[in-house]
Amino acid sequence: MFSSFFNATPADPKAPNFHPVSGFETKTSDLFGGLEPKDLEWACAGGFVTETQTFYHFLEDETMIMCQVIHSSIGMWYPTIQFTCKIYNPKTKVTIWRSVNVSNFVTPPSGLDKRSCKADQFSITCKPSSDPSHPEMYIIRANLSDDLQVSLDVSRPASVPGFKVGKGPKGGFSYFGADLDKPEGYVVHRFWPRTIASGHIINKGQAIVAKGVGMLVHAIQGMRPNLIASRWNFANFQSSAHGGVSAIQMEFTTLETHGRYGAGSGGVTVNVGSLVLGGKLAVVTAETKWPDEVPEESSPVMSRVTHIGPVHDPDTGYKQPSGFDIRWAGPSILTASQGTISASLSVDVGNPRAPKGLIEKVDVLAEIPYVIKTMVNYVAGTKPYIYQWQNHTKLIVRGHDNIIPGLSDGLEIEGLLYTEASFIS
Repeated sequence: MFSSFFNATPADPKAPNFHPVSGFETKTSDLFGGLEPKDLEWACAGGFVTETQTFYHFLEDETMIMCQVIHSSIGMWYPTIQFTCKIYNPKTKVTIWRSVNVSNFVTPPSGLDKRSCKADQFSITCKPSSDPSHPEMYIIRANLSDDLQVSLDVSRPASVPGFKVGKGPKGGFSYFGADLDKPEGYVVHRFWPRTIASGHIINKGQAIVAKGVGMLVHAIQGMRPNLIASRWNFANFQSSAHGGVSAIQMEFTTLETHGRYGAGSGGVTVNVGSLVLGGKLAVVTAETKWPDEVPEESSPVMSRVTHIGPVHDPDTGYKQPSGFDIRWAGPSILTASQGTISASLSVDVGNPRAPKGLIEKVDVLAEIPYVIKTMVNYVAGTKPYIYQWQNHTKLIVRGHDNIIPGLSDGLEIEGLLYTEASFIS
């Protein structure tokens, strides 16, 4: 899928060596790409590739649960596979965290396709549902330690199809390298932007009823992660109001090595997102921010996150945001409700001395397996961190009244927001 990291320098050193998935905003009809079953299959590619399948959910008591499978290929070494689980209760401030290096990983399990996988410590089974209103589901079963077991059924509403940005087999992909036929690497994301979860969690012998809403993202970084991006942002807003509302974004910024004019023109920001309104997938958004251009304040297609009031954090050495401003805009994909839909939200996450909604500052190198650390050469002195927050906020949405009554005048929708800001270098 991608060429050697030791390719000769291209003839034109100013040739583009980064090709973003969000580079065709003017082709608004191409933004929504429906998922085929193959899009959610495990690739398990060789070389330096990190592949993840991540489920995020807010339970009825506002507890956040994240379950993630990470498949890491590191050259000629045998792949490392982890199952990670984080459960955070914002009322008690208690966090349950497990990261298990699993054994005997298999995909596909017998009788299933490669959307499913299993190991000695867990199984994730993708199958049709008997409920036509939620036609597809994942069944997650995990025994992560003597005192933590997870059992979740995650289903997708029929009115919220899975998506990628762009149609066809290359939809969803951003490519690195001057030669698109033999790219150096790639990034791809596929989403279920609104899911329903039910089941239970057993922690230290106590059962926790798990019922809530969330999302799924299947992602692949087809190159060493420290060569792909210097920054990542992720937002997951969910609300049960108006029949179900969700607003998500995934954003990364390239290093200086990859950009529109070759090495030295990087710092390109790529953002993809979506809006679910009235229980239906209404908009898919995507935007590219080139370092030599100022984004338009108002654009028919918009997908962007802005860090507000960045302040130095002595714990990490990075400038953490004190807040986020997140915006979406794009053409409706609902045939009965054409026109532009826009949304925005703002959230205050405080500062290092007085955080608001902070779950954790994750020391990435402390969590990944030792063998991966030795193969990924981070810049001397840098230490990747992921900030995680959960907060109440309001999503302000405007669109056609056919979607939600009163939407043309603008609606404020209360919900829960999970945000991540990742600093890689």
